[in-house]
Amino acid sequence: MKPAKPLKFILAAMVLIWRALTAPCVASAAEPQPLCRIEVVEEKTGWPVPLLELSTTNHLRFVTDNAGVIAFDATELMGKEVWLNVRGHGYGVPADGFGSRGRRIKPEPGKTIRIEVQRSNIARRLGRITGAGIFAESQRFGEHQDWKESGLVGQDSVQNVVHNGRLFWSWGDTSLTRYPLGIFHMTGATTEVQPLDKFEPPLKLHLDYFRNEKGEIRQIAEMPGTGPTWLGGFASVPDDAGKTRLVATYTKIRNYLEAYEAGLCVWNEEKLQFERLKIVWSKSTESPKQPPIPLGHPIEIADEAGQKWLLFGDPFPKLKCRATFADWQDPQSWQELKPQDKVQAADGSREVKPHTGSIAWNKFRKRWVTVFMEAFGKPSPFGELWYAEADEPTGPWGPAVKVLTHDNYTFYNPRLHPEFTPADSPIMLFEGTYTAEFADHPEKTPRYDYNQILYRLDLDDPQLEPAQKK
Repeated sequence: MKPAKPLKFILAAMVLIWRALTAPCVASAAEPQPLCRIEVVEEKTGWPVPLLELSTTNHLRFVTDNAGVIAFDATELMGKEVWLNVRGHGYGVPADGFGSRGRRIKPEPGKTIRIEVQRSNIARRLGRITGAGIFAESQRFGEHQDWKESGLVGQDSVQNVVHNGRLFWSWGDTSLTRYPLGIFHMTGATTEVQPLDKFEPPLKLHLDYFRNEKGEIRQIAEMPGTGPTWLGGFASVPDDAGKTRLVATYTKIRNYLEAYEAGLCVWNEEKLQFERLKIVWSKSTESPKQPPIPLGHPIEIADEAGQKWLLFGDPFPKLKCRATFADWQDPQSWQELKPQDKVQAADGSREVKPHTGSIAWNKFRKRWVTVFMEAFGKPSPFGELWYAEADEPTGPWGPAVKVLTHDNYTFYNPRLHPEFTPADSPIMLFEGTYTAEFADHPEKTPRYDYNQILYRLDLDDPQLEPAQKK
């Protein structure tokens, strides 16, 4: 019988066996392959184009960030000729003989490829305002490292008002990373009244969100009752003591989109929270339909006597009251208006039915202007946006020119931003919610879906002249 081997020899053998087994793995571990950089720009201007989708013949999808950049990382396609389909909601390339719209490239690690696209929309896309990964592709190349993530991935339907020298922002349902259900009682932020130093991409709009003690973005308008709370009709009005009050109208929602209660709420400057002031309507057998209330995107005007008024509409005014805290909260002071329900298309082909939108006085045009979403438009039922003008905020409006279209995608609740630009500037900005909701089962756009996107209109663009005739 052979004597047992000493323990140290057994351990040494085990180490040798482990090294032999793991050595191939270590040797085969390759360094990360450099990325191929793709830059998508608008021809003629050279501006970066956000939200431009490139897809391969084997269905890999890449979407440009706010800087128009894609970090192409498909290692199996490096060094090969690759066809990229090009799609971009108003941006694209001409079709070839077979009807395909795309470009053929040869991606290589460390290489930069530039793709030029044509813009067919009158409105120019500046970029995304909300959500995560706004510069995700560029940051993989070490760029835009100053951009900090908000902690949110989606925000619905913006409301704005200038209050106490700041621009107040609020959004509806808000998506988070940690669970499919997010914040359903409004989120909010503030910025400078003119938060942008330029009006071309890449867009960087820094929002100062309201957060809790943990630094997390929080709700700002939880009203009693089940279901989400939605706010609208934001205004900043003086009370009897001369103090400026931030006010809004709330709606409680159940069963997806059913409104069952509406009321008025006021911003608590100490708690930084909206609080309910009063209920003005509760759904019942006797009162099944919500009455006219101060909702939408209000504007402020002054009459010949100097009295200031608030006109509430979405897009065109439906209700008005004197611009005071006392009259805003008194339903007896509200005056119902009958808005124009259709606008003639500038080419005379048909009538266009506005659904949602906003209006503003434009000093450059010396007229009231609007951008609104068409109800049941084509090709997207709720993704077609139009521009029109009027001499008075109550109309008549028209003719209208289509300025933005979408390929089976929704872009609703557009909001003009006249406060962003100098008063006499020909540039007008507007944003809206980009979402797959209410479209025909589209493939959702990564990062962009359910977020706010900002567009630019140049009011001296000859394409808008048909809407500018009196």
